[in-house]
Amino acid sequence: MNVTLASYIRENLNPILESWKQFMEEEEDGKFFQIMSDGMIDSTAHELGELMIFSLTENDQEFARKVEEFSVKMARHGWSISFVMKALTNFTEAIYHHMGQTGFLNDNNSANYIRLINNWLTPLNHSIVEAYSKTWERTVQLQKMALQELSASLIPVFDKISVMPLVGTIDTERAKLIMENLLQGVVKHRSEVVLLDITGVPVVDTMVAHHIIQAADAVRLVGAKCMLVGIRPEIAQTIVALGINLNDFTTTSTLQRGMEQALAITNRQIVEVEEQ
Repeated sequence: MNVTLASYIRENLNPILESWKQFMEEEEDGKFFQIMSDGMIDSTAHELGELMIFSLTENDQEFARKVEEFSVKMARHGWSISFVMKALTNFTEAIYHHMGQTGFLNDNNSANYIRLINNWLTPLNHSIVEAYSKTWERTVQLQKMALQELSASLIPVFDKISVMPLVGTIDTERAKLIMENLLQGVVKHRSEVVLLDITGVPVVDTMVAHHIIQAADAVRLVGAKCMLVGIRPEIAQTIVALGINLNDFTTTSTLQRGMEQALAITNRQIVEVEEQ
């Protein structure tokens, strides 16, 4: 029965996948599916179909490897778990739809085939979702680690002047890492002025501001001055609306202006040199 069903799906894979794509485009979040290139849709659809066939004909260990490979690709495409589950459900509906149209299902075999498909697809769905969840969690964790390393480094740009660019959301864990790298960097580079660049921070709320103020106070304790740069208009409005006190900071809207003030603090300036 498994071989017969696998052969049917393989022989009719293209029309089944056409029905599947139509079902996916009708989903509420189908816009995501519609903006994908036709090549990516066709490639993904055939991979999904081959995976279904593979589960009917191969051993569990090889199937698990295929599921893992497929899940990694879906995570890289940015498909959410809910979207993947809809894709699997719609693939089942497409199979039933095509089997009904072609007369493959009849009164004599429908009960057996429906039972077989359900027994086949239920563990298959669980396997794919479980593997996808693990892949997604691993991807998110790696991205988080990369973001932490990227956005918590103190960079010396001039003698006595360093910059720490902050990117992404600042939570308690990241704030601790920022504090540690900031203090170690100030001492290591003998910085007198540190510019905290929040251009890449999407939201500055009370908690984020508290972490920044703590970092500035710590920098002052080791003998350096902290400046806050990259304050966009919407961030400035939020700070004022929340009543956050940044009076102890020197603040500027851009890193360039902050650098000019940092040079002035260290008795230097940038001047244009006329060509000889």
